[in-house]
Amino acid sequence: MLSQDCVRELKSAWLPNITDVGLDRMIDLLEKGSPLLIHGSFTRTVPMGCLATHIAWNHPRTAKLTLDAGICWLNHVAGLNPATSHVIREWDRCGDYDYDIRCELATLLRQERESRQQLEARIAVNRTEEFAAV
Repeated sequence: MLSQDCVRELKSAWLPNITDVGLDRMIDLLEKGSPLLIHGSFTRTVPMGCLATHIAWNHPRTAKLTLDAGICWLNHVAGLNPATSHVIREWDRCGDYDYDIRCELATLLRQERESRQQLEARIAVNRTEEFAAV
């Protein structure tokens, strides 16, 4: 089970800074148990990286980086210290064998994607109503 510190950091610093493409990529990798999603280091060799690295490869500010993409994304985009990130520490601690952590992370990411889709739908409805009123 993810710690409260990990969930709080994920919701306050990670999710607001993950692109929709990055969110979809993370959900896909977690659901498949992909060997491209690694533990214990930010990047082994491209295309193998940790959570932050895959997110970074799908973010406009860090997409062109390779080995240090995850570190740069955490530091410069999410505003976190990579060495003390609760999410990274929990991810590295759990390893490939912790199915529950992977499922919990995937669930939180799917909830975020659903929330974003609902917001986009509400915005589209509002625009349609505004246009119809003109």
